[in-house]
Amino acid sequence: MAEPTPPAQPSAPVTPPAAEVAEKAAKAPERNRALRMLGLPALPKKLPSRNWMIFWTLSTAITAGIIYDKREKKRAIAKWRHAVEHLAKEPLPSHNALSELRKITIYLSAPPGDGLRTAQDHYTEYVKPILAASGLDWEFVQGRRDGDVRAYTAEKIRRHRKQVDSGEVEPELPDEPTKEEIIAAHRKIRGIKDYDGIKGDIVIGRHTWKEYLRGLHEGWLGPLTAPPLPIPEPLPTAESDSEKSEEEKKKEEEEKKKEEESKPKRPPQPRPYNTPADYPSSPLPSSIPNEFSPVAPVREPHLLGFLSTPTRLYRFFNRRHLADEIGRDVAAVCLAHYRHFSEQSGEDQKYEQEEVLAFEEKDWIKSLWKEAGDEPENVKEREKAGITEVVRARPLVLDPRIAERMRRFELSKEDVERVAKIAVPEEEIEGWTKGKFRQLYRWGKGKVMGEEKRSNVEDVD
Repeated sequence: MAEPTPPAQPSAPVTPPAAEVAEKAAKAPERNRALRMLGLPALPKKLPSRNWMIFWTLSTAITAGIIYDKREKKRAIAKWRHAVEHLAKEPLPSHNALSELRKITIYLSAPPGDGLRTAQDHYTEYVKPILAASGLDWEFVQGRRDGDVRAYTAEKIRRHRKQVDSGEVEPELPDEPTKEEIIAAHRKIRGIKDYDGIKGDIVIGRHTWKEYLRGLHEGWLGPLTAPPLPIPEPLPTAESDSEKSEEEKKKEEEEKKKEEESKPKRPPQPRPYNTPADYPSSPLPSSIPNEFSPVAPVREPHLLGFLSTPTRLYRFFNRRHLADEIGRDVAAVCLAHYRHFSEQSGEDQKYEQEEVLAFEEKDWIKSLWKEAGDEPENVKEREKAGITEVVRARPLVLDPRIAERMRRFELSKEDVERVAKIAVPEEEIEGWTKGKFRQLYRWGKGKVMGEEKRSNVEDVD
C-alpha cells in the first residue's frame, strides 16, 4: 500500500518590505490636529444616510419657521407698543381732578365650540401688551354662552336711557344692585363727572361682533320694561291628570327634580326685549346721541377639527401677520382716531358692519348651525343651557338709523407714516439664548478691554 502523503505545512507570512509600509503610511490621510488633541475621532468622509438627511432637513426647517415667526411676531407687537407708549407719559390735566379718566370697554366671549379661556388667551397675547403700553384703563365684558354679550350691552343702554329720562342726580339703587350701579351711585354722590371725550369699544371676534350689534339695537330700539312672557300652549294629552296613576305622578316629580338639579347655577340670561322684525316699527328714543362711541372689531381666528390641520399649521407659521393687523386696530383705539362706517353701493345696499369679519363664520363648527333651529330638541337644549336667543347662527339685521350712527377706529395717514419709521431694537425681541450670549460677549469684552468701574459717588477733597 502506498503511504499517505503528509498535509502541506502552512507557509510563513511574508512580511512586506519596509519601503512599502512607509509608502502606505505616507498615503494615509492626516487627522485634524485640533480634533486629535481633543481626543475626538476624525470627521466622516461621507454624508449621512437618506433617512437621516430627510429627518434633519425637516426638523431644521420646522424649527427655523417657528423661531422666525415668533421673532417677527414679537417685533410687530413691539412696534405698535412703541407707537402708543407716549400716551402713558403725558401728564394728567389739572382740571380733571374730579372726573373719570378715559376707559375702554373690551367685549369678548367664548368662540363657538370652545371655552372662554381661548378668547382670554388670544386677548392676552395680542391685545393686552399694546393697551398696557398706552397707559389707558379698560374694563371687560365677558360672555360664556351665546347671548351674554347681547344681554349686557342692551341692559347697559337701557340703564343709561332711564337715567337720562328720569334726570335724577342721585338715582335710587334697586333692591339687588350690581357692582356697576353701586359705583355709578357713589360717583354721583361724590360729584365725579364722567369722561367727556372719546372712550371706545374693542370687540374681539365675529361671534362677539354679532352679539354686540344685536344688543345695540335692542337697547336703543327696544322698550325699557320687559315684555310679558308668552303663554305656552297646552299640549294635547291622551289621558287626563285624574286618570294618571300615583306611580306616574311620582315619576314626573322625580324627573322635574332632576331637571332642576341639572340646570346651571349661573344667573339666568335676560330675555330679549324685541326682535329684529320689530326694528322698522320701533321709534327712536329722545336720548339717543347723534353718534355712538367708536368701536374696533378685532380678528379672532378659531378653527377646530382634524381635517383642518393644514390650515391651522399655515396660520400657526404666520402669526406675525395676525399680530401686525391686531396691533394696528388696537393702536387706532389708543390714539382715538376714527371714521364713519361706509355704506356699500349696489342693489343690496349692505352696510360695512355686515361684512366685518364675515370670513370667520366659515371656520365655525357645523353643529352651531344645526342647533340653531326651532326643533323641540334644540329648544330644550337651549333652555337647559340658559340661552334665551340665538344670535350667532342667525343672519345679521341692521337698522339704518343705528348703522348710520356707528363709527370705527382707524389710523390716520400721519400715524401710519410715523409708525413706519419706528425701529425696534434687536435686544428687545431676542430670545433667552441669544440674550445670554450677548451678555457673555459684553462681559468678556469688558474684561479684555479692561474697562474701569466707575462709582456714582464723586471724590470730595
